[in-house]
Amino acid sequence: MVKPGDDLGGLIAAALRRTQIVPQNADILVVAQKVVSKAEGRIVDLNQVVPSARAVALAKEVNKDARLVEVILSESSEVVRHRRDVLIVAHRLGFVMANAGVDQSNVGSEDGEQVLLLPRDPDASATALKAQLDREFVVNFGILINDSFGRAWRNGVVGVALGAAGIPALRNLVGMPDLFGRQMRVTEVALADEMASAASLLMGQAAEGQPVVHLRGLFCDAPAVPASALVRAKEMDLFR
Repeated sequence: MVKPGDDLGGLIAAALRRTQIVPQNADILVVAQKVVSKAEGRIVDLNQVVPSARAVALAKEVNKDARLVEVILSESSEVVRHRRDVLIVAHRLGFVMANAGVDQSNVGSEDGEQVLLLPRDPDASATALKAQLDREFVVNFGILINDSFGRAWRNGVVGVALGAAGIPALRNLVGMPDLFGRQMRVTEVALADEMASAASLLMGQAAEGQPVVHLRGLFCDAPAVPASALVRAKEMDLFR
């Protein structure tokens, strides 16, 4: 159970040693957003939240606690869609997602009144973990912070990359040939999202308690690109 102020890098290093994993260059660690946010103290007690008039009105429409809606609005730049039991927003970091990623599951508060926010800067969080673990093991890690997102046109949640360091989060294939020599014109691969989704199969979504997944054998010589590159600019979003 990670707590605010815990040395997350130290906990991960200890777990690698405990499980007798000897890190190698190009190993990738996928770390659940939840433990990153906990270590960074991104916890809000709803008992301390006073909802605004806007939050109270919106809470009635979406059938949610007005205090929770206030926290969601404080993390958001725009309400994209809403209806009963659904509140989709643009997070201040650009993610279009349900409830701004504000979550009450696996937070661990006794009264159920605490909620967890996303890290302030997931790419920076990944960069800090990479620097610490690179020093600890004298290797070149890739670090990815993942979370579970729903999709507008698909049922169910999948793992998505929120932060990345030492990884080409977005790989541009424009100009590369296909099997018949035809050059790609628009293809980009969300490599970090694919890794996040694969790791989520092992992490699970409920009581598994598996917040870090070690990946080995995925090699890509493309330059490192942060996960922020995966966020489509609003002016390029044809559906908003």
